[in-house]
Order: sequence, then C-alpha cells, then structure tokens
Amino acid sequence: MDVSNEFLRRACPSALLTLDGAMHGLNAAMASALGRSAEECLGRDFGDLWPASQRTSAESLVGHAARTSTAAMRVLEFPGQSGVPVVCLIEARQVKDPAGGDQLVWVYALDAGNDLSSLLIPFRLATEAADLGLWMYSPQGRQLEWLGGAPVVTALFQDSTAPLSRVIAAVHPDDREAFRQLLRSAPIQQSPWVRLRYLTQHDGWHQLAALTRRLQLGYGGPERIFGVVRDDTKQEKRKQKAQAALAAERQRARDIADFSAALITAATEKELQQVVLTRLAATFGACGALLALVDEDRLHVSTDAGIAMREVEALRGLRLGHPSPLPEAIRTGKPQFVPDRKNHSHRWPQGPFPRLDRLGSDYAFAITPLSETGDQPLGAWGMVYDSGYLPSLDERTLMGTLADLAGQALRRIRLQQARVELATALQQTMLPTLPEHLPGLEVAARYRPSRDGLDIGGDWYDAFVMPDGAIALEIGDVQGHDVDAAAFMGQVRLSMRLIADQEPHPGTVLTRTNELLTTMDVARFASCTLLHVDPRGGRVTGTSAGHVPVLCAHRDGSHGVRELPGGPVLGVVPGIKYREEAFALDEDTTLVMVTDGVVEGPGLTMDAGLERAGTLAAQAVHDGLNAEETADRILDAAVAVDHLDDVAVLVLRRT
Repeated sequence: MDVSNEFLRRACPSALLTLDGAMHGLNAAMASALGRSAEECLGRDFGDLWPASQRTSAESLVGHAARTSTAAMRVLEFPGQSGVPVVCLIEARQVKDPAGGDQLVWVYALDAGNDLSSLLIPFRLATEAADLGLWMYSPQGRQLEWLGGAPVVTALFQDSTAPLSRVIAAVHPDDREAFRQLLRSAPIQQSPWVRLRYLTQHDGWHQLAALTRRLQLGYGGPERIFGVVRDDTKQEKRKQKAQAALAAERQRARDIADFSAALITAATEKELQQVVLTRLAATFGACGALLALVDEDRLHVSTDAGIAMREVEALRGLRLGHPSPLPEAIRTGKPQFVPDRKNHSHRWPQGPFPRLDRLGSDYAFAITPLSETGDQPLGAWGMVYDSGYLPSLDERTLMGTLADLAGQALRRIRLQQARVELATALQQTMLPTLPEHLPGLEVAARYRPSRDGLDIGGDWYDAFVMPDGAIALEIGDVQGHDVDAAAFMGQVRLSMRLIADQEPHPGTVLTRTNELLTTMDVARFASCTLLHVDPRGGRVTGTSAGHVPVLCAHRDGSHGVRELPGGPVLGVVPGIKYREEAFALDEDTTLVMVTDGVVEGPGLTMDAGLERAGTLAAQAVHDGLNAEETADRILDAAVAVDHLDDVAVLVLRRT
C-alpha cells in the first residue's frame, strides 16, 4: 500500500485498519509509539499490539468506529519508546481507502499540546469514583497542581497550584524525606502507597496515603509525575480506637488474671485485704472500693485510697440485721446495685448514705457478697462510681465470679489459720518446761516456727533430771511441717524420756527409740542429739542420730564443732546400735545444740551456718552473757537471715 497517502502523512501516530481490526498500514510514529517495527505490525490485530491494560479500550475504540459512521475517542497509553508511557487522545473513524476504495478505520492521535487537561479527564473521573484525589507535579517548575477527584480529598488543599516548598512545609517533618523520595523515584508503573501526615489549615493533621506514577502527556509532549492521594484520617482514628480498645481489653484480661492469681495465693486475711483494696477499683473502673468482713455478727470495714475511712465511719460495726445495703447484701447473698442517692433513699430510708470527698453527696455503688445465700456470711466488697452508673451484665457476672473466688480464699485462709492455731497449741503443750535450779548448770531453750507462720514443724528440745542425778539434754527435728509432724514429735520425745528413765546410756536410749519407731510403720523419721551431763564433774556423754553437730563456745572467744558418734536418723533402719562418746565440759565452755533451721537456709550451707552460729555463741560467752541471753542472740540471728525452717536452740553452761 502507498503509505504516502494523506491519512498516514502525519507527525503524530496514525494507522489504517480493516473493519475487523487488522493493521492495514501505519506511519513511523505509530510503529514507534507501539514499540515495534512496521513489518511486525502489518496484518496483526490492532488490539494485540497494545499492552494488556490498554487492549480492551483499543479494541472498543476500533469496534465503535467500524460499526458506526461517527468518530470515537479514547485516552490510551502507548508503551513509549523511552519506557515512559505516553498518554494520547486517540480518535477512530471510517474512511475510504484511497487506493482500492474499501472502507477502513482510520486511527490517529490528536494533537493535545494546547489542551493537555483533556488527556486528564479519564484520570479525574477514575479517582473521583474511587474516592481519591489527583495531583500532577512538574519537576522543571517544581510545582504541584491539584487536578481534582473526590471532593472530600480536594477540600484539603486550598490552592489548585502550589510550589513544592509550600506543600513540603505542610508535611510532617518525620515524613518529608519519604515524600521527596516519592517524587524523585516515581516509576513508570505505580509506586507503593506511602503514608504521610499532612497539616491542613482548617482541621489540623490528616493521615494521607499517596502513590505516584511517571507519564508523558501526548506524543512528543512533556513528562509529568502524577500522584493519587487517599485520606485515611477517619479510618486511622477508627483503627487507633479499635487498637486502644483491644489493648485495654487485653490489659483488663491480664488484670483479672493477676487479680485471680493474687486471691488464690493470699496466705493471710491481711494479704487478702491488700489484694482486694489495691486491685478491685482499677479492675472495674471504679472511683474507690471497700471491703467489709463479718466479725461476730458485725462488720469490719476497710477502704482503698479512693474512699477515706472517716467517710464510711457509719458503716463500721454495723450488725448484719441493719436495714442498709451492705449488711443486706452479706445477709442475703444477693448483690446490690444502686445508681444514685434517690434510689438508695427509696429502698433503704433508714440506711446511711455517706458523703464522699471525690463524689459528693450523690453517687452510684455496687456491692457484691463474698458468699452465697445459705453459706456462713463472710462479707462483701463495694465499689463507688459517678451518679447514674450501673454495671453491665457481663461486669456483674465478673464481679460475682471474683467475689466468689475471694470468698473461697477467705474460707481457706480461716480454715488454715484454725488448723495452725490447733497445731501450734499442740506443739506448745508438747514443748517441755525446763527444770529450774540445776546444780552447777544453767540451761536455756528457744523455739520459733517457720517463717510464714502457716506451717508447724517437728523441732523439739527437752531437759530433765535422770534417776542417777545426771541431766539429760536432747534436741531433734521430725521430718515434715504439719500437725502429723507435731504429733510424731511428741511421740518421739515422750518415748525417749520414758526409755531414758530406765537406761542410763544415751546410745542405748537412741537404739531402743529407733527399734520402737521402726516397728510403728510411720512414714516419718527424726534426727536427734542426746547428752547426759554429770553436773558435779562436768562429764558429758553424747550420741547423735543424724543430727547437727554440737557447738562448743569458749570464754576466750574461740569456738569449735563436736561431731558426736551415733548412727542414722531414727525410724528408718532397724537393728542399728548407736555409739556414744564422753568428754569433759570445762567451766569456761558453753555447749550449744541447734536444729538445722539455725545453720541452713537460702544461700547458707551447713558448714557456713555452723561457723556463723559458733562465732555468735563464742562472742556471747566472751561478753559474759548468760545462757538465756546467748540463746536469744543465736535465735535472733537465725531469724534475721530469713530461714525457711523451724529453729530450736538449747544452751548449756556450767556455772
């Protein structure tokens, strides 16, 4: 075909197509714009020559012109010879082939040099439909032009054209470099979304998201950078609000878990009170909280920092039968929720309604009993809120669950306390009274139970006069910390005293005691040291059943450790013969017998503990302290280093 005909003799891209869209002829500009040679294009379907993103529009353009006698226009993007897409306004219409007379479709790019805005109309419409804004940046002029789009986005920018410096000044300082980079490296395909904080003149900071793309406007036209803007301010606020709510809910769950764990592990009523009053109001968003426990049909009330004790003075000592919400909740086991003073006055006209400093004379409160109807009343906790507040059903359920947990903890604590008091009384009755006025001897003993006061141990001591006039001294420790251990301790001590009344030799006493215990089939054992002391000559005969060595403290301030012969702990191995040893007790020497709680503990080995106790005892003797004062010094030092076990001390001094 003669390509010099008038349809192809143009500077802008131009082509002739058959009515079914096949390439019939094209000029060099069209081949260049499509990025192919003319030979590659001839005979090919016109739509197939375009990028996939433009193919449908190109085929629609040709199809419309082939079916009708009217011209059709589309804005299409050529691939571009330099790689930058070229945006052109393409027109298609039917024409007659100058050579053969057949009907063809003439496709050509219009010269939009004087009306570049016409090329941008499809972009404006698309961005407006997508609720986005559109801007164009000229690197040569360093100007940004706002092209429109969604009105809510366009309204953020008062000037349609602005210098780059003014726009950057409105961007948050931390985001400015990201914005500059977005302009410097705008790709031929769209960039990723970049988040920017932008300060508007009318309503402050907005959270924007922007992406860019580089385009050439028209064949042979200028390159521009186009940006699309999305306003994420409302979405970001909703997201932040949701994240804050989620974080608050997670924190609340952690607080509730910590609250529950603290209730479960509380060991005393004082600890339980501390747990409730430090955590309750914060867990349920209250202004203050109180805890009321029943004590002989009257209320013992304590409060947190949100309620002063003087403000609830009227509640202290109330009887359970008093017509007011707190006793009623405890008495009936039913929670009470009161939204304001008026509601309270209507339901309990005779009940006190204290004025609170923080909330004044009108406020709401919620009272939850610690025990259900039918159980022995334990108490209740209460929380105060601003007037009109009523907790939700979920909050009420949670209040009830935690209050029930607190009630269970209180029952456990009181049961354990009663058990400890019984065990303590049992052990105290089993610890003997030392004989007074021993000739030539001074004896003192001390005992203290384990650190937390909730376990009772099996430590014991004893001192008595034997039929031959010798003084028997014994100290020991039964395995375990409970009532059974205390009872077993009593059996061991009584058995040794009865056997010692018949046997003058300490080794024989332990031998027979061991035989007795191994036949009892009791799953416990005991360590023990037994000394027989002649008060006249100071001769000491001793033996040990796996117990702590005896300490010898001298008046000159020195001390030593005496390992006594003997055998294993009592009650484990039958048929053991316990050996004994005799030695002299000088008048300047004091014997100190202890249980392992005195010389062992966290971070303290027995060797180190013996050295420490021996040094204390020797210093006491050197300072001229008597047996009582020496025992006190050793016991106080043991308690001061936070020993976990029971401690017992028995001191013997020649006078």
